Amino acid sequence: MLAAAVLSVSAPALSASGQSSSAARITNAVLSLPDGGEMTYGISVPDNARDAGKDSSSGDSIPLILALHPGGARTAYYGSSFMRSIVEPALRDWNAVIIAPDAPTRSWATDVSEGAVLALVEQVATRYAVDRDRVLVTGFSLGGAGTWFFATRHADLFTGAIPMAGAIREVALDGLGSMPVYIVHSRDDEVVPYGPAAEAAANLEARGHPVKLIELSGVGHYSMGAYVGALRQAGDWMREQWEGR
Repeated sequence: MLAAAVLSVSAPALSASGQSSSAARITNAVLSLPDGGEMTYGISVPDNARDAGKDSSSGDSIPLILALHPGGARTAYYGSSFMRSIVEPALRDWNAVIIAPDAPTRSWATDVSEGAVLALVEQVATRYAVDRDRVLVTGFSLGGAGTWFFATRHADLFTGAIPMAGAIREVALDGLGSMPVYIVHSRDDEVVPYGPAAEAAANLEARGHPVKLIELSGVGHYSMGAYVGALRQAGDWMREQWEGR
């Protein structure tokens, strides 16, 4: 099962060039939920981020990235570790706010997880001067499946999706609207088969949907660090899609 897949990378988080991640202020925080519960999360805030209420002359609005962690024997701020190790190094030059919550349940595709994640996205998007036309959801494995879940259910919120090594489970591709999607998957993934990802890409392409698939080879499911370069490439494509609108 995906939820039992323990994915790890070496610490400290390193980019593809081997440099330590230090370009943004990365902190851990807690979101209080309406039901009285809490959701821990990590947040990366670039130096050029400004409060939403400040004069716009103090800086431009910036992208927001939601990073969904894989499955595994999670500890507190598991999402923050995933963000520090994979997403922030890959998409560092976006100068985006990145949020990486810990799933409140064993799946991203539950009412509890969905409600908590949406509350976090809204809180952060209200706190900082976020460009609502540049809101990306991405994730790996369990988080890749979660990326499909959120993208197909909330095309009014997210404007781009990059699922990595994620299973496509009972999602309606029509729900994507015109959202650009970049799929990253390995042909040699021994946990989540490559075939459904390729089928989804072909299906979307046949509809004229903005979609791209990058297939990795010789990369097993547990080699999560091998996805950093592919995620960076996917991010470049996504920004081209946004700029071309």
